[in-house]
Amino acid sequence: MSYEASHVITVNGVSLHYAVVGEGRPVVLVHGNGETHDLFDTEIRRLAEAGYRVYAPDSRGHGANEPLEEYHYTDMAEDMFCLIRELGLERPALYGHSDGGIIGLLLAIRHPDALGVLAVSGTNLSPDGIDPSFIREFTEINKKRPDPLITLMLTEPDIAPEELGGIAIPVLVTVGEHDLILPSETQKIAAGLPHAELKIIEGADHGSYIDGSEVMGELLIQFFEKEWKEEAES
Repeated sequence: MSYEASHVITVNGVSLHYAVVGEGRPVVLVHGNGETHDLFDTEIRRLAEAGYRVYAPDSRGHGANEPLEEYHYTDMAEDMFCLIRELGLERPALYGHSDGGIIGLLLAIRHPDALGVLAVSGTNLSPDGIDPSFIREFTEINKKRPDPLITLMLTEPDIAPEELGGIAIPVLVTVGEHDLILPSETQKIAAGLPHAELKIIEGADHGSYIDGSEVMGELLIQFFEKEWKEEAES
């Protein structure tokens, strides 16, 4: 099932197309490098059916948005913060896959009160956290035909592990058993977060449990319901 990004908002100097589906507590979904919000078709459906209002933007330069000549994760994190603020979303949940997870971590670091809960999948703190063979392959590709989105993932982010200590909200950290993110990187992220829950998805690669799979949607629903129930009872 595909959801058209029929809404447009101008934030932080760029226009972002986004889809809105469902009614209830707000959840923002942020896709990875070179992808669009269509990645989350299954998650959008599951979350909407579970009683959430899902906001699924295309990141700057992606999907229906105008391509750019240069990208930085800090700009993309600020885009999402501004989108949340302009739409009047009160401490929404945010789920980010791959680059979307980087964006989520940076947003939570820079704007500690913006989110209620956070979930990240297949996320790295720096390019050193990615399988070296993947880095070598895309370095060669980028030499032959430079692509600003490839340049982005080869040179950024640069998040110090100690910065994660400032994220006080609950964070679900997931990674595929055969992910392109190194196991040590995922462990470092989970260890650096004060309130992290780590799940390693057996048999999965970087995106197989997300794209067209029911797995991630179910994990998100379980996580959000548990954390928001605990919040209501506290």
